[in-house]
Amino acid sequence: MILPEEYILRWATADDAPIISAHRAAMFSDMGVEYREEVAQFTPWVEERLRSGSYLGLFIEQEGEVVAGAGLLLLDWPPHFMDLQPLRAYLLNVYTHPPHRGKGLARALTQAAIAETQRRNIRVLSLHASEAGRPIYEKLGFVPTNEMRLTLEAGA
Repeated sequence: MILPEEYILRWATADDAPIISAHRAAMFSDMGVEYREEVAQFTPWVEERLRSGSYLGLFIEQEGEVVAGAGLLLLDWPPHFMDLQPLRAYLLNVYTHPPHRGKGLARALTQAAIAETQRRNIRVLSLHASEAGRPIYEKLGFVPTNEMRLTLEAGA
């Protein structure tokens, strides 16, 4: 992982949940998706998972300010021919503040997530890519899969 000299990488703590939530809202806004934290209730969800260790937050800072971040969600998963270990990793909430884009920060965050996934002996790391993020992930070896989705009405 190559990180420009003026930046540092650090792990998030439970106290960083509001920053992760702000990044998530900005990420969805950049993709043209309406996102309201008061509806999503993501902050308490991510704070609980940061405390339990099932969500690992990665930050890049410059002069003490968080300028980019990503999350790694560790999921309980049935053993499978691709990986007998009952864990999968899911990369999410990758976001870089606009003035810091184009400096390789999202790539560095993704590489750090890959390294942590490997350190934990997890063989499968997946994500959903925005159009802006897709080239970064493809260059790092991610490939499209056959995933499908059905969105159901609540309470139906």
